[in-house]
Amino acid sequence: MFLSPTSQLWNRFCRDLIRTREMKHTPALIILLVVSAYARGQTDPEAIRIMDRFSSAALSAPSVSMKFSLITDDIANSKKDTANGSLVISKDQYRLELPGNIIWFNGSVSWNYLVNEKEVTITKPDRRDESFMSRPGTIFTLYKKGYKIRLLEETASAWIIDLYPEDTGNELIRIRLTIGKNNYNLLNAEYKRKDGITLTLKVSEYNLKTVPDASFFTFNPKNYKGVEIIDMR
Repeated sequence: MFLSPTSQLWNRFCRDLIRTREMKHTPALIILLVVSAYARGQTDPEAIRIMDRFSSAALSAPSVSMKFSLITDDIANSKKDTANGSLVISKDQYRLELPGNIIWFNGSVSWNYLVNEKEVTITKPDRRDESFMSRPGTIFTLYKKGYKIRLLEETASAWIIDLYPEDTGNELIRIRLTIGKNNYNLLNAEYKRKDGITLTLKVSEYNLKTVPDASFFTFNPKNYKGVEIIDMR
């Protein structure tokens, strides 16, 4: 199945998340990003407090809606691309829109629509899997396992927090989050990888008040005439 370059990078990031979650029962827990800068056991209490507030605000809201620019900086190949997208998460449901690609997940079934190919692939993720693809709400609690966390910088309007995975074999090196002070909202997320690629999510809109209808997370074939449907459930 063909995916746009932007979608391929997003899927690669999600696979990194999945790999980390799958290792949660192994001796070396982990999660997303890279070579740890600290000795095992070091954690910044203030950074944890901020992340707890950020997580609580997101999980207690009817939904988390954001519009963003996804910047891909490939240092090894001297390439830099920017794509705009949007993401809405409500409990274990989400809708992700990227250039040429829309994904709906209603908590049970996933629809992956490739716009240019006019093709929708239907799958049913394993509910036992705690990755973003099947349990999107876990993205707000991943920091609780497998990370060393520190408060890198505090400005007048935001906190900058670094998260380092305990698994040195992970493809991710570091996650750097910028969280706004007013509403504990996500302003920026930088994912630095070992292959020389850095993904930066610059959030232009972050809304915790929208109450989406259940149909928002379900593909409706009536709205997409002539689309080929591939059911892989």
